[in-house]
Amino acid sequence: MKLIFAGTPDFAAAALEALLAAGHEIALVLTQPDRPAGRGMKLKPSPVKTAALAHGLRVEQPKTLRTPDAQTMLADVGAELMVVAAYGLILPQAVLDIPPRGCLNIHASLLPRWRGAAPIQRAIEAGDAQSGITIMQMDAGLDTGAMLSVHPVTIDAQETGATLHGKLAATGAQAIVATLAGLDRIVAQAQPEEGVCYAHKLDKQEAAIDWTRPAVEIARKIRAFDPFPGAHTLLGGVPLKVWMALESEGSGEPGEVLSSGADGIRVACGTGAVCLTVLQPAGSRRMSARDFCAGRDLAAGTCLGGETPMTER
Repeated sequence: MKLIFAGTPDFAAAALEALLAAGHEIALVLTQPDRPAGRGMKLKPSPVKTAALAHGLRVEQPKTLRTPDAQTMLADVGAELMVVAAYGLILPQAVLDIPPRGCLNIHASLLPRWRGAAPIQRAIEAGDAQSGITIMQMDAGLDTGAMLSVHPVTIDAQETGATLHGKLAATGAQAIVATLAGLDRIVAQAQPEEGVCYAHKLDKQEAAIDWTRPAVEIARKIRAFDPFPGAHTLLGGVPLKVWMALESEGSGEPGEVLSSGADGIRVACGTGAVCLTVLQPAGSRRMSARDFCAGRDLAAGTCLGGETPMTER
């Protein structure tokens, strides 16, 4: 099938590779403009652009699809259908109407739960037992279109945003290929009216750990925000990222260190406690609690999120 593909991150690149491997003709690839990245802030192409150029595909990076020029460009391609995966630009109705078979979206949730920008992270944060991929027919609403296929994925007990992203990227790649293969036989189903919720865009400000919250919520948020935006707190007034925490026993003032050692750093929460097992001091790499504690005297009673100083050995 002759397709236009629109996507930007690794999640979308996996789908592009799968469509090419399945023999589809990708006549045009749309992706976000190159962004500054790294210490030198040099322009960096998106993973989708990198993959597309490696296959010799035509790539366009419009800042908007609302202009007549952009819409004429898409119409001139003569594609039967557009596949969209984490593209990052809104498709106006004029664009949705261009391909004769419409536009299909690879959405990383079991719709209608978690419509919106951050379905992977919000599912973990909320404690969902299941996520998945929905292949949907796009309309003018926010992830409101009819569903063509649904592909559940289990959220494991220690799932992080990174690991669930990888599972869903692989599932999404397989799902879009299978859906296109059976497209003539599939009858689209309207989304249920009940169970709608929105996965709001991630905000760096919400990544600060609120130790007054229950331990179960804190542990989930830490896992959900790996790798972005990265949950963090303060230790001695210095930022400290926390990448993994397990629910634990204990009580104390919220943010109070109850114990520390090779197995982890137990911290009191509003209800219960968490054991921090993977951390990252400012200016350093991720490390285990064992390595972190080896160079620091982190006494019980130290307060995370406050200004209590820590001493270097």
